Amino acid sequence: MSDERTDVATSTTAGTGPAQVARASAQHVPWAAVAVFAITSCGLAWLVAAPLWIRGQGMSDPLLLVFAVVMMFTPAIATIAALLVERRQLGRRGVRVILRELGMWPLRPARRPVGITVAAIIAMPLLVAAGLLVVGLLGLAEFDLVGFSGFAAQVGADVPAGALAPPVGLLVALQLVTIPIAAIINAPFAFGEEVGWRGWLLPALRPLGTWPALLVSGAFWGFWHTPLILLGYNFGLTDVTGVLLMISSCALLGILLGWTRLRTGSVWPAVFGHGAFNASAGMGALLVAAGSPIPAAWIAGPLGLIMCGVFAAASVILVLVGQFRRERLDARLG
Repeated sequence: MSDERTDVATSTTAGTGPAQVARASAQHVPWAAVAVFAITSCGLAWLVAAPLWIRGQGMSDPLLLVFAVVMMFTPAIATIAALLVERRQLGRRGVRVILRELGMWPLRPARRPVGITVAAIIAMPLLVAAGLLVVGLLGLAEFDLVGFSGFAAQVGADVPAGALAPPVGLLVALQLVTIPIAAIINAPFAFGEEVGWRGWLLPALRPLGTWPALLVSGAFWGFWHTPLILLGYNFGLTDVTGVLLMISSCALLGILLGWTRLRTGSVWPAVFGHGAFNASAGMGALLVAAGSPIPAAWIAGPLGLIMCGVFAAASVILVLVGQFRRERLDARLG
């Protein structure tokens, strides 16, 4: 009995709460809590997006961004609902234990989560740039990396007649350099999602195995976007094809964000990585040449088929360099 108590105490001190101890020891997914999480997150997503459907303006609705941002906080609410179910099953838990379970606090040792957070902020725009490189190599679009003619034409159209436009090269440089700042600005909104997907759901599914947990949590993340995808969001597709593509792209991107959670035990690298990806999504508009063909978003967009290939390639690289070996992943997540 004393050994069992010692094991539980040690696990809690290391960052694992009673919920994770139960999951790891019994290899049991808390399906009741997962069901509550799934129903709550998707139900609230549809509730938030309902005005967009009722107003009938689709992607041209001026309030689209507002509702999309509000929707980002529904997984956080679903996480609270899931924790309440777990609390009833596993007894009372303090706030500090719950924060540890969600990977929010404490950051000990801090070097790894901080380092991987910085790496994620840098890596996400590089992944988007890699996708644009593939687009160019395939001849789907032309890019102007010197005069930025496409962006210059856009700026010229937006500047009032007679006004002096700043140098377009300077504007592009500022846009690219400030991506890390934009990642920080985006972080509170990304947190509303990541505390659900990588903070709670990924560890909850971990008894299924590392790869099933990564793929299922990422696929559900994609499915959760359905109310917006069916309006044409991201891909311009308003049928099940867009939903399936979103599920696929989020499952693959979710491997990368999920790896940061498993590698560090912290949700913050995924939060800032998510924020950096959102900040990088418009990079193509800065680099495209004037008069270039514009490929369909479902092919060459930031979550299109080409980027799916980039995410998959990055995941393969992580596997090949041993980043998914059991001893490298955080044992505190089961």
